[in-house]
Amino acid sequence: MAEIIRNYFMPRWRIDRISCVCGWEGASAQMQMELHEEVTDYACPACENTLLIVSHPDMAQVQQAAAEGNAEAQQQLALVEEALALHRKADQ
Repeated sequence: MAEIIRNYFMPRWRIDRISCVCGWEGASAQMQMELHEEVTDYACPACENTLLIVSHPDMAQVQQAAAEGNAEAQQQLALVEEALALHRKADQ
């Protein structure tokens, strides 16, 4: 059964080792990744069994994680704010 990560900014999900019933073991970076609108699925590279489902953060989660000092969230927030500023400027 796949592990579900609801908090994208939860530490360690990218580096924790996960075991598959087929015997494969490794981290998410070694898995096959399939991007969906609200989540990303990570599958075993040996048997394609889904091992990890990671929810994409919403704006409130990004802002909260950024306020708590998460560097990745701070980078994401800066990119979003820059894109919004460019969009507002184009609308003027």
